[in-house]
Amino acid sequence: MRQPPASLDPLFKPRSVALIGASDDVARIGGRPLRYLREGGFKGAVYPVNPKRDTVQGIRSYSSVAALPEVPDVAILAVPAQGTVQALRDCADRGVNAAVVFSAGFAEASEQGRLAQDEIAGIARQSGMRVLGPNCLGLFNAGIGYYGTFSAILDAAFVEPGPVAVVSQSGAYGSHIAHLARQRGLGIGQWITTGNECDIDVAEALRWVIDQADVKVVMAYAEGIRDRDTFVEALEVARAREKAIVFLKVGRSDVGAQAVSSHTAALAGSDAVFDAVLRQYGAYRARTTAEHLDVAYACARGLYPAGNRFGIFTLSGGFGIQMADDASACGLDVAPMPEAAQEELKAMLPYASPRNPVDATAQALTDLPLMTSYIAAMLEKGGYHLFAGIFGSGPASPTFSAKLRQTLRTATAGHEGRVLALSMSAPAEIVRAYENDGFLVFEDGSALVNALAALVWFRRSFDAAKATRPASPAAMRIAPPDGALSEHEAKSLLRAAAGIAFPKEALVRPDEDAGAAAAAIGFPVVVKICSPDIAHKTEIGGVIVGVRNEAEARDAARTILARARDKRPDARIDGVIASPMIKGGVETIAGVVRDPTFGPVVMFGLGGVFVEVLRDVTFRAAPFDVAEAQRMIHEIRGFALLEGVRGAPPTDIDALAEMLSRLSQFAADNAELIESIDLNPVLAMPRGEGVMPLDALLVPCRSGS
Repeated sequence: MRQPPASLDPLFKPRSVALIGASDDVARIGGRPLRYLREGGFKGAVYPVNPKRDTVQGIRSYSSVAALPEVPDVAILAVPAQGTVQALRDCADRGVNAAVVFSAGFAEASEQGRLAQDEIAGIARQSGMRVLGPNCLGLFNAGIGYYGTFSAILDAAFVEPGPVAVVSQSGAYGSHIAHLARQRGLGIGQWITTGNECDIDVAEALRWVIDQADVKVVMAYAEGIRDRDTFVEALEVARAREKAIVFLKVGRSDVGAQAVSSHTAALAGSDAVFDAVLRQYGAYRARTTAEHLDVAYACARGLYPAGNRFGIFTLSGGFGIQMADDASACGLDVAPMPEAAQEELKAMLPYASPRNPVDATAQALTDLPLMTSYIAAMLEKGGYHLFAGIFGSGPASPTFSAKLRQTLRTATAGHEGRVLALSMSAPAEIVRAYENDGFLVFEDGSALVNALAALVWFRRSFDAAKATRPASPAAMRIAPPDGALSEHEAKSLLRAAAGIAFPKEALVRPDEDAGAAAAAIGFPVVVKICSPDIAHKTEIGGVIVGVRNEAEARDAARTILARARDKRPDARIDGVIASPMIKGGVETIAGVVRDPTFGPVVMFGLGGVFVEVLRDVTFRAAPFDVAEAQRMIHEIRGFALLEGVRGAPPTDIDALAEMLSRLSQFAADNAELIESIDLNPVLAMPRGEGVMPLDALLVPCRSGS
């Protein structure tokens, strides 16, 4: 593993700051950061640079970077786009370690802007100066009062430091989510927006904030990732240190247009791949800004449940049932209270419902000791890893709030290590009081359940990362393929280099006896065209199934060869393949495609109509081990078919996982040579009988790609 990028320290933890383009007007881009640095508690030196003024906001101003009394750690550039390149050259000449470029009008605006941005990137490379932006809102480190941003969210109040970090490509989104987090009572330690990313990108910023001891959760936002290796490393390190990454990724586009002959490429999309990679490496993908905030809020304490048993206490049956429905949909176990405990609760209140949700009815509102007993029994005897109480607007009642809070404190005493949550609505100061007592507070019960399910997901991901992993198989390098491969050649290559087993088959040349070859395989057989230029055999009628004897095999071969000559006269014809008719098993599909961000990724899903219509597939970045392949298999919607339904035997999922892992290692070892691979169909046979890939398509990379 590479060393973390310590070179971002001057950017995030400067001892001195120069503000180029400093303004007296605190509402201007050049005025806000100076005001924030002055009033936010920053202890380092601050040097305004403005050749037209002797002082700016009461601080001595300097005519240029060269005139500063010392070399600043970081320079914040609040100058127009046309002056940015020269200002950066001046900073590089002075030996400044890092720079923040606010100005827009670069690669996002025009070709001329792109050329100017390339100049900025060149200055960064040549000088070693790290550059954030251009077209960004900057960054802050609240713990040291360093606010290198012009974001208006700091106008009213500064952000309290805390366990949350924000890493966002978008300045507007980064500001908005920080504002919402502050309203939610979350402290933010580090905050950075990367903008056009001519030098520092989301991946490197993410890797840096994860190394900060006070960070427990990162809220990340991006449209895409430039540096795959640093990004994956950041996710892996975060998971190993049990730091949650909650990611909102936007933007959708298809990949693999250049590999139209590959079924896998047609099914892959960069968004689907990104989604799967986040799961693979333990980051949670939020679907909305609200979920982004809710899950980060739940993770900010760094407390994750040991299991998924969920106890619900309610004063209203309807609300409890709704939460139980949501919990079941999220995979939480709304297990009933033990029978003996139910009898005890029933004895206290005969008309209550003590199963789970535990409904103490409105009687508990007038008998708070009864509520204490009910909740304490749930926590002590229910075996629940997570607890939620539903209280609506009760905590906001002036006559009831204090007593209710004391009741909950008494009932939950000694269970501080348990995940405790409340669904309630109350003013912020009351919510903060309950949070200080150890409760997570949500107004919406569905959001509460989803956030608790995310905590369970993180716990399982953290534990999976700690599991002992077998050594990766030896490298399986191949020689660069000389052009397109036929099915027979693809199978031979994958058999030898990847260790993937295929059913026995015979390649019959056009002048050879297909009948004798088929007889050696054993009837019934399938006869199909073998050509490196015909990827989709059925389109030319190049497959005949159910061939029962030698005469039929000879006829089938003649028919197929004639069809190929008629419909694809340009195609190279190796002959026909005779292979056994295999029945049984569940039809699946596996493949590899090159993603523009993550390189080779492996696809898996159910075959037949499930892949054609339902697109029930998932992905993993290569390589991965058998345990990850097992998780991959389990997450498709149709997994139940592999377990066996309506009397069908369970399939050999272990063999399927082994094949996927081998395929991933082969793809990773030969990433620069392989454009895509399709194994379709792959029959998952009954447990103990392995898997049977019946067809193989391997598309080599075109020269220079």
